[in-house]
Amino acid sequence: MGSKIRVEHLYWLGRYAERVLTTSHYLMDMFDRMIDDQEVDYAGFCEKLGIPNIYANSSDFCWRYLFDPKDPNSILCNLHYAYDNAIVIREILSTECLSYIQMAVYAMESAPMSYSPVLSLQEVIDNILAFRGSCEEYLDDTTRNIVRCGNSVERIDLYLRLGYRSDKLRQEMTKLVNRLYKTRMEPDRDALDALSAVVTDESAPTPDNSVLLEWVEKLFDL
Repeated sequence: MGSKIRVEHLYWLGRYAERVLTTSHYLMDMFDRMIDDQEVDYAGFCEKLGIPNIYANSSDFCWRYLFDPKDPNSILCNLHYAYDNAIVIREILSTECLSYIQMAVYAMESAPMSYSPVLSLQEVIDNILAFRGSCEEYLDDTTRNIVRCGNSVERIDLYLRLGYRSDKLRQEMTKLVNRLYKTRMEPDRDALDALSAVVTDESAPTPDNSVLLEWVEKLFDL
């Protein structure tokens, strides 16, 4: 397997794992609001993420966006995307790293049959966090930081879409730049410099969010 292909799978493993983690936390907050009989703006969530609103109501959204294997935007499907990338590069991932992704998939697939889907979702989160920890323990520096770059790019994308605080964006942008120097990845320098300038400098004029997201997707041609 060529090095570029390995980098691509590591990068997208990082992105999909982070997408599962961040959106799972977000959905758990939504569940809490539903339990308290608060309105859940699932249509606004879909618009922010740029996904079609195919859901009948809040309950339908929370269930299908979590567990529907036929919804390509569901957390379950994103977890499968992470696993698909991991299995292709299993020879450079440790058994421990791969096993945590497998356990997260099993927990997610089992959740609809469980007495408490929210607890199962927490198990998915715990396994993704354990996967992160195993990357620190078992992967070499370059491999680990390619996965981390995928994590950071996905966080920046989701933080922009979901309106996270600017200090969290700055923190993640700094991490991304630092991690890049520890990999063989070659970012689009114009996109990286433009995004970094806006995110890290509070006095810089902020373009429309769509422009920022376009820069994020241009960072790597993978």
